[in-house]
Amino acid sequence: MISSVDLLSDTAALRERLREIYWKRRDPIIEDRLLWRAQTFRHLMHVLPRQSILEIGCGDGAFTRQLTRVTRGECPLTTVTFQVDSERPSRISPYVEFLSGPSLPGVLEGRYFDFIIAHDMLDKRNAAWLLQQIVALLSPGGRVLFYESNPWNIVRRLRQSLRHLVGSRDPRLLFSRPELYELLSEVGFIRIFAVFNDFVYPPLAPKGIWFLRNLSIVLENTPGLRTFAGSILLHAQRPPPTTIPSNVNLMIDDTFRGAVSVIVPCHNEEMNVGPLVYRLIGLFDRYIHEIILLNDNSEDKTGDVIDELARQDPRIKSVHRAPPNGVGRTITDGLRVATGKYVLSLDCDFQHLLPEIRDLFDGIAEGYDVTVGSRFSRHSVLLNYPLVKIVANRAFHLIARIVLIAGFRDLTNNLKLMRREVAQNLLLREPGFAINAETGLQPLLMGYRLKEVPISWIGRSVDMGASSFRVFKAGGGYWRVLYRLWLWRFLRTGAYGALRRRSSVAPDEQGIGVTTTR
Repeated sequence: MISSVDLLSDTAALRERLREIYWKRRDPIIEDRLLWRAQTFRHLMHVLPRQSILEIGCGDGAFTRQLTRVTRGECPLTTVTFQVDSERPSRISPYVEFLSGPSLPGVLEGRYFDFIIAHDMLDKRNAAWLLQQIVALLSPGGRVLFYESNPWNIVRRLRQSLRHLVGSRDPRLLFSRPELYELLSEVGFIRIFAVFNDFVYPPLAPKGIWFLRNLSIVLENTPGLRTFAGSILLHAQRPPPTTIPSNVNLMIDDTFRGAVSVIVPCHNEEMNVGPLVYRLIGLFDRYIHEIILLNDNSEDKTGDVIDELARQDPRIKSVHRAPPNGVGRTITDGLRVATGKYVLSLDCDFQHLLPEIRDLFDGIAEGYDVTVGSRFSRHSVLLNYPLVKIVANRAFHLIARIVLIAGFRDLTNNLKLMRREVAQNLLLREPGFAINAETGLQPLLMGYRLKEVPISWIGRSVDMGASSFRVFKAGGGYWRVLYRLWLWRFLRTGAYGALRRRSSVAPDEQGIGVTTTR
C-alpha cells in the first residue's frame, strides 16, 4: 500500500523531472540563467564562508555547479534529488555531498542548514508537507529561497490554452503569490517576501541575451508589467533572526592588512552607522587602517553615535562638518583626510552588502586600480528599486557611453575601492550626489584600470530610515559632470582641465590633491 508520504514525495519527484526536461529541451540559455540565479542567491542571502547550503531537487546538478562557482567552494553544499537510485552527476565538485532518496528528511534527519534553495518544487498537492520538512532542516534564523514559475506569465497562459485545445494540460498545480505568502506564514516562517523575477524566458534568441537581461531589470521593477515575469522569487526565514558568526574572516590577501581607509558620509543615519561599523570590523578587521565617519550636519543623534564609536576604537575617526551640507562635500572631506594605502567609500545603509565588498578587494588584488559595485551587471540583484531611478540611471549611462565613447555599465554608485594614488588625482567639483559620477568616470577616462563587480540592491526597509537622494534634484549635477568630462576628454579644457592621464600622474605623498568648489 502506498503511503501518503510516498505520494507527496512522488509529486516532488515529478516536479523535479518536469523541470529538468524543460531546462534541457526548451531553455537555450539555461547555463546563463542558473548563473544569474546563483549570483542572486549569494547576493540576496549575503552568504559567508562555512555557512551550509542545502539544494532540494538538484536533478543533474546544473544549478549545483553554478552555486559552487559563486560561493568559491567555501560553503558546505549538500544536494538532494527525489529521483530514487539516481547516480551522482559527473560534473559536480567532489566536495559536494550528493544524496538520492525518495523523501525528506530521510538521511538528513537531525541535520540543520543555514540556507535552503529549490527550483519549481512547490506544488499545491505537497507544498505544505515540503515546507514543514524544510523549516525543520533550517538552523534557527536560517533562510530559504525558492524560484517558482509565475502562474500569471502571459506566455505560460498561452501555452496552457493551446494544451487544452489539444486535450493536454500542465501537470503542475502552481501557487499564486498571495497563496505562497499565506502558506509560508501558516508553516511558521517570518520575513516573507515574493517578487516577480526574470523576463528572459523562451521563446528567445540566445544572441539577444544581453539586451533582454538589461530589459528584464527594468521590467522586474515596473509596477503592473512585472506581474508578467517568468518566475516568482520567494524568500522566507525561520525565526529567530540570523546572527553573524563571530569567527568569520573575509581576509583574502595580506596586501590589504591595515591598509584600508573607509569613508562613510553620514546624514541622519543614527540607526545605520553603528551596525555598519560593527559588521565592517567583524568581517574585515585586519584590513582596516581607519574608518572615517563624517557627520554631515545631521538633525538626529548621528553625531553622538559616531563620537561613541570613536571612543570605542582608536581607528574610528569622527568628523563633524560645518554647513553647507552635501554628500559631495562630505566625501571630498573624507578623501582629504584619508591616509590608508587604499580608500573604500560606501554609504551608511550598505551594512547588508559588506560580504560582497570582498569582490572589490579581489579586483584590486588582480591588478585593477579601481573597483566599483555595479547595480546593473547581468549578475546584480535589484529588489524594490524605484523605477524612476532605474530609468534615470540607464539613460545617463547610455548617453555617457555615447558622448565619452567609452564602455561601462554603472559607475555612479558610492561603493568604490581605489588605490590612494587614484584618489589623490581626482578633481571633485560637485557638492551633491553627482560626485559619484566624478569618482567613477574620472578614473576611467584618466586611464586607470577599473573593474565593475555585481552587487545586490534592496530598497530601504522602514527600520533603515529614508534615503535623501532625489532623482530630479540631483540630475542636473550628473549632466554637468558629463559636459565637463566631454570638454576635458576631447578639448582638454573646462572645469576638469587640470586632470592628467595616468601615464603623467605623479602621486603626491603629502596629501590628497583634490580641488573642490564649495
